[in-house]
Amino acid sequence: MSSWKAFILAIIEGLTEFLPVSSTGHLIIGSHLLGVDSSDAFVKLFIIAVQPGAIFAVLVLYWKRFLQDFSFYTILLVAFLPAAFFGLLLGKHIDALLESPMTVAISLVIGGIIFLFVDKGFTANETHENQKITPKKALTIGLFQVLSMIPGTSRSGATILGGLFAKLNRKNSAEFSFFLAVPTIMAATGYKLVKELFKKDGNSDLLLHSEHISILVWGNVVAFVVGLLAIKGFIGYLTKHGLSLFGWYRIIVGSIIIVMLSLGYELNVLD
Repeated sequence: MSSWKAFILAIIEGLTEFLPVSSTGHLIIGSHLLGVDSSDAFVKLFIIAVQPGAIFAVLVLYWKRFLQDFSFYTILLVAFLPAAFFGLLLGKHIDALLESPMTVAISLVIGGIIFLFVDKGFTANETHENQKITPKKALTIGLFQVLSMIPGTSRSGATILGGLFAKLNRKNSAEFSFFLAVPTIMAATGYKLVKELFKKDGNSDLLLHSEHISILVWGNVVAFVVGLLAIKGFIGYLTKHGLSLFGWYRIIVGSIIIVMLSLGYELNVLD
């Protein structure tokens, strides 16, 4: 994978990691459009390992929140555990789905329809008095996050919906989604890196290649800068306008991809 293709994919990651449109799904589709082989070992690794750059933007913007008392981390742990459990249990199946643009497209459409139906139903949450995130609410959000293991579902979208079901308003749902991304993405990336380093099939040098290291570093820097901008813009928009725009976006993009794939068109237009 060339540096300029990695640059574009890093921009996609930074823009979509915090939007409810599925960053992994967009990275898979983007890699196909760029003619990048999504089944390649390093491409799979890049799609996972570029995410910490965007996640670091959360730590920079919300560093004071991460200096709270121990209860903050207890809540994060409760929300994180379901994804950790099912991630270990279903890891091989999830990896297989990462090669399927059709899976992404279908998930985009289904998620978009859900957004349109539920968005207006949570208007009352904006004035709901109890906005404290209890262990029960954290577990609800964590269970919703498990759904995002299907490429195209969106980790951000799933956890925001979980927050809304837990009676949080849009702003608090989105911010907790950002906080939960830190342990979730860092754990997933760390697990993937360890697996690649200790592979016994001849790919153990995947991360030791100087070109691969430079691409990963470059990609994370780009994702971090773009992620900073995306977080600031998204919070303001979501609070005022809700999820409807993202629902329509998902439906339109997903439908176009389904039609193209069904008609036999290839997505790798820049190969």
